[in-house]
Amino acid sequence: MTSARRIDTYLRELVDEDRFAFFEAVADFAKERVAPRLLALERAHELVPEDMIREMGEMGLFGLPIATEHDGQGGGQLELVLMGIALSYWSQSVAITPGAATSLGSKPLMLFGNETQKRAHLPDLARGRRMFVFGLSEPGRGSDAANPEVVARRDGTGWRLSGEKCWSTNARWASHVVVHALTDAAGRRGHRSTCFLVPMNAPGVSYAEMGGKSVWRLSSTGSIAFADVRVEEDQVLGEVNDGFKVMATTLNGGRLFVAALAVGSLAFALDRVSSYAMEREQFDGKPIGRFQRVQDVVVDLDIALEESLTWLLHLVKLYDQGRLPREQAAKVKIAISSRASRLMLDAMEICGGVACLDEFGLMRHHDDLFVTRVGEGSNRALRTQIAQDLMPGIRNILQ
Repeated sequence: MTSARRIDTYLRELVDEDRFAFFEAVADFAKERVAPRLLALERAHELVPEDMIREMGEMGLFGLPIATEHDGQGGGQLELVLMGIALSYWSQSVAITPGAATSLGSKPLMLFGNETQKRAHLPDLARGRRMFVFGLSEPGRGSDAANPEVVARRDGTGWRLSGEKCWSTNARWASHVVVHALTDAAGRRGHRSTCFLVPMNAPGVSYAEMGGKSVWRLSSTGSIAFADVRVEEDQVLGEVNDGFKVMATTLNGGRLFVAALAVGSLAFALDRVSSYAMEREQFDGKPIGRFQRVQDVVVDLDIALEESLTWLLHLVKLYDQGRLPREQAAKVKIAISSRASRLMLDAMEICGGVACLDEFGLMRHHDDLFVTRVGEGSNRALRTQIAQDLMPGIRNILQ
């Protein structure tokens, strides 16, 4: 595949020189240090290796939005999204490792932690020495995040946690899990739960890697069980019975990062297909790129890439300014992930049977794009949320 990236043409016009240089540095790392190892790791059913995590930590990728006073890079969501695009161009699995560690792990601590909690954890998280895992999804709860099945019951000066979380990204490497638990079943919607910072090595906490997964193959996806786990009052993250606010606020930025993963896949598909269309010769030894139907797919990919990147970075800037409405983050995730998924199928059809081979790269992106449609809120469920914002009266009917 040609070394030129079409996305660079658009990105240069959308970010300043320093941020573009940052994107190029991460993209070069991904091309030189990640891409050559992907096939061997996937075929051996390995997770992202420790040395790769260490290298990303040394580059500061785990601390991009963390304040410099806590040993982070002092950046914002823009840097995080640029990192996600650069890494996911080759592998969403690799991109989501520092991505989830930051946007879902350290972010709730940054937004809602007290100063003692921040000082205790953020420096190590910023360096990639430890990770936090986001404990939201459950075997019986996905989109209905306001009503967790994990329960925290008062026990003297502390709490007792019981239940199970699943689909927890980075569980293998996590030192703590941010647990979203029901603390007031009789409370009004959105004020029934509390978030807790729970050490993974606490008595009663157990973790198992979820097997059989054919998406994000290199990413750790764990199930975490809590058997009457003792939690002290100083482990509460944010306010008691305000856990849904912690989760919802965190997911707003997380959806932007998931959209960035889809943009990375779009960028890869465009480069792969446009290059292959000029290399593959059929019918009198001429490249298939001369056919209009092939050109249509290439142009559709290019339009989608430019539009998606422009819209996403606009919303990221609003997010960093604290002005991004919740429904906007949901809409951009829905639109980009859905469009990228549809166009990936077109791209694979243009390339024919070779697109089914893991070494060609498109099948990896095809599979991983499924996660962008259901992760950080299912696209189907998010449409209902958006409709409630567009037509407020619906909320009263649904309640």
